[in-house]
Amino acid sequence: MSIDLHIHSFFSDGTCSPAELIKLAQKNSLSAISITDHDTVAGVPHALSASCDSAVEVIPGIELSVVFDDQHFHLLGYFFDYNDSNLNDKLHVLQCARDQRNREIVNKLNSQGIHIREEEIKKISQTSQTGRPHIAKALCQMGVVNSFDEAFGKYLKKGASAYVSRFVYGAAEAIDIIKNSGGLTVLAHPAQIALSFAEKQVFIGRLVDLGLDGLEVYYPTHTAKIRKNLKKIAKRYDMVISGGSDFHGQVRPGTGLAGHGNVFVPAEILNPMRERRERLRADFPDILHN
Repeated sequence: MSIDLHIHSFFSDGTCSPAELIKLAQKNSLSAISITDHDTVAGVPHALSASCDSAVEVIPGIELSVVFDDQHFHLLGYFFDYNDSNLNDKLHVLQCARDQRNREIVNKLNSQGIHIREEEIKKISQTSQTGRPHIAKALCQMGVVNSFDEAFGKYLKKGASAYVSRFVYGAAEAIDIIKNSGGLTVLAHPAQIALSFAEKQVFIGRLVDLGLDGLEVYYPTHTAKIRKNLKKIAKRYDMVISGGSDFHGQVRPGTGLAGHGNVFVPAEILNPMRERRERLRADFPDILHN
């Protein structure tokens, strides 16, 4: 049986509600999922509530953008206390940074003769978190571009005419944020980090020294060879392994949750993750309080 520990809802840049994702998980016969929205846990309680009458286990999750040694990458968090006050305070900082970037992007677009308002973008996002995908959708609806790819290529990606960077936490602080709320940290889609295999091993080892717990081994673009190499790294550093579809809904046509022809994530990887979390709780009872 498959699980899916990397999913996005409309609380960040996905298009499905948590309840819809639970239904899709049931349809795909998934035994467990984690909604890992970017920089927010707003969807977690909704997913937990929607799963009450189903056989689908919901594991609290999140995905953070982080930086370490000039490398920008994503960090996944699991099994944490999503009500933790310090966690939510830190996430609020990220939400404010997103809002500031949105304002600056809108100003840049307006200066280029593309008249768009923040209010229009917020209507598209449906939730309190608005980001570049929602701006891209607005540009499509306005007829400025014909696709998301064109929106990012012309205006929103790094180096494009309306691109604006935003604040992200360093890897050490991001790892501490998750672990101090009782969770595990996993490096998302490691193959996307632009380093050679040898360099990647060293890089991951340094993250392990900061407290990194695992690697996302199962991922749609990870070939059998990539999975094999990542498992070797995980074994070398005594790490857990994870995996998921990175499903975003209609914003990425032709994709779906794990299972049913998509990436298969074996359910048995959950037990080592749970065991590691329990060991951490035993080793650091005053910190990992959940």
